Amino acid sequence: MTSRQVALAVMTALGFSLVQAQDDYQAPRTEWDRPDLQGVWNFSSFIPLERPDFFGDKQFLTEQEVAALALQTEIGLQALNNREGDVGGYNTFWVEMGGDGDNRTSLITYPENGKMPETVEGVPIQVGGLGPDEPGTRPVRMVVGGIAKDGPEDRGLSERCIVGFNSGPPFTPSLYNNNVQIIQNKDTVVIITEMIHDARIVPIDGSAHITDDIRLWSGDSRGYWEGDTLVVETRNFNSLTQSFSVFGTAENKTLTERFTRVDPFTVEYEFTVEDPSTFKDRVTVMVPMAKVDGLMYEYACHEGNYGMMNTLRGERMSEQREAEDSQ
Repeated sequence: MTSRQVALAVMTALGFSLVQAQDDYQAPRTEWDRPDLQGVWNFSSFIPLERPDFFGDKQFLTEQEVAALALQTEIGLQALNNREGDVGGYNTFWVEMGGDGDNRTSLITYPENGKMPETVEGVPIQVGGLGPDEPGTRPVRMVVGGIAKDGPEDRGLSERCIVGFNSGPPFTPSLYNNNVQIIQNKDTVVIITEMIHDARIVPIDGSAHITDDIRLWSGDSRGYWEGDTLVVETRNFNSLTQSFSVFGTAENKTLTERFTRVDPFTVEYEFTVEDPSTFKDRVTVMVPMAKVDGLMYEYACHEGNYGMMNTLRGERMSEQREAEDSQ
């Protein structure tokens, strides 16, 4: 039983609803009298980012529908790894299937239809994935997959160990490594994602953002407290990552993240992406994060060390064989 399930069982026995517990809950305080968000939190979920079409306007699921959606997700992952002639990726042994207590039909809460907003005309789109290479040109902004195998610049950012699958910011549920650790002191919050082992240092002392001419892979973050919610605003992204999902570039993106501890075992992580050069409207996503009773160990990315070299070597061997066969 997960920590969240234990919490729900206890509250049910006491006759309280989850909503009542959240309304009455007072988060523990740090020595600086701020809500204590410290610890390791897991943001895995089988709830899709976008609401599937067959749900229509339905926002919430029954328990039976939640179970069916989890099973459908597992079947889809198994099918992905059983395609003829395809070595596939990871089977469900490796996959985190979180989402206890979350019965929504999409992680997107705005737009209200649970769908990504309409994109600006001409915005670049790179999908990627574990299947064949996608058509496209450099720079490759997709996280997974690539456009060719002529050189490392043709591969996705995770294969080059630059940006993780779900490390963000913002961080969104992925197949695995959906853990984040938060460390607080008086003037700084440190957000460490398990994937790629990235540590984002967020000043909360009122200091200004860096100048606009400095651009970073993970942007420049500044935080402040809004009541009991930690708000983190990030800008100054470079143009070499996607804005959000498979769309655009992050160059003009402003990301606003909100961390709110709503019970002993849960932090609500909500983020809003505003990027008028990519989307015609903002998009807001909410992901519950569950407390982890344990440590987060260092992640080591070997795609760039071994996978990249072997992928390119394999392509050269394939080209050589094709040349020999054509003689």
